[in-house]
Amino acid sequence: MKRRKFIGQTAKGALAFTIIPRSVLGGNGFVAPSDRINLGYIGTGKQSYGLVNAINGPRETLVLAACDVYEKKLEHFIGLARKANEKKVAADVKGYKHYRELLDRKDIDAVVIATPDHWHAQIAIDAAKAGKDIYCEKPLALTIAEGRAMVNATRKYKRVFQTGSMQRSSFNFRQAAELVSNGYIGKVSEINVSVGEPVKQCDLPTEPVPDGLDWDLWIGPSLFRGYNAILAPPLEAKDWAWWRGYRGFGGGLITDWGAHMFDIVQWALGMDNSGPVQFIPPKEPGAKNGLSFVYANGIKVNHKNWGEGNAIQFLGEKGKIEVSRGFIRSNPENLASLKFKTSDKRLYFSDNHYQDWVDAIKKRSRPICDVEVGHRTASVCNAVNIAYELQKDLKWDPAKEAFDNPYANMMRSRPYRGEWDFNKF
Repeated sequence: MKRRKFIGQTAKGALAFTIIPRSVLGGNGFVAPSDRINLGYIGTGKQSYGLVNAINGPRETLVLAACDVYEKKLEHFIGLARKANEKKVAADVKGYKHYRELLDRKDIDAVVIATPDHWHAQIAIDAAKAGKDIYCEKPLALTIAEGRAMVNATRKYKRVFQTGSMQRSSFNFRQAAELVSNGYIGKVSEINVSVGEPVKQCDLPTEPVPDGLDWDLWIGPSLFRGYNAILAPPLEAKDWAWWRGYRGFGGGLITDWGAHMFDIVQWALGMDNSGPVQFIPPKEPGAKNGLSFVYANGIKVNHKNWGEGNAIQFLGEKGKIEVSRGFIRSNPENLASLKFKTSDKRLYFSDNHYQDWVDAIKKRSRPICDVEVGHRTASVCNAVNIAYELQKDLKWDPAKEAFDNPYANMMRSRPYRGEWDFNKF
């Protein structure tokens, strides 16, 4: 081979090598370390098992840490998280008992909060202060005041916050909300929402605390009561924990499923920055359904079983829409599969709640279920519980976030135990 030809071919080969894509060099699915979103999970009960696989779906995420006050549950979750990581890259997952140790890690970019509701505000505010972006399970907050504090902290520290009301990333509910907001059933007069019972006082007997559980830390900011397996079941239990049914830890099915169904009502009515103006409980003592709330435009929402479980029925002057996770039905029938016109108003589109959060982190934008959205929905749920308990008609000012009743206003917050008081921040 002549010298000139040899040099030319060598140069071409060198050039070809230098422009090989870095994805090829790193293998399929390669993500540069600078593009990774390193996650820490706080709360590793059953809800976290689904989350770790769902949030592992986006190629950018990687789990580096987890925290729980129950050793066995933490160890089990770490095993699941390591397997989730292996689908992308081998990465160890370190466990902690106290969430503040996890927040101290500078390499953690974002946290997933899947604790019982009574911990949400304290952890989320601390996470925002630590510079972490946040995915927090619904309902956003145990009280109205806690929700507003979470919004304030998120804005102050410029964090990206996704609330886990993932029905907004589902076709059925987006279709229903867009049909309502574009007037396809005419003016809406009434909405029926089927969800379960209000919260109740905890009357469970005290049982021995299982090994490996720091019960005092599990209680955290709430008023102390003895351990019961219904509140925090052992790892091998088949049933889910039911702390959510009891005051001080959750808000009953009103906040559990209400955080999904009332959320879609808020979305469809364009009330993400507002809410109802009146809550009217049933007159029967101890009633578990029959409450109504009313928006300023006169639309009335009824908490009642209308024939379907965990579902919504929108009634308009020209038809109706019924929607749940399992169906969307309409009258006229063609609405359920209607293709919208270019002139129609479209709502925020997301078909993957977790990818939407990741994309918002990368863009430093607000996701589909931003903290304000979560707060406004949780406020509706909490106000419903307050009206049921007081058994009084209540007027609500969504701008001032205040009732016309002094007792109801006191119930916007709650007493805190020891050092755990978000008002100190």
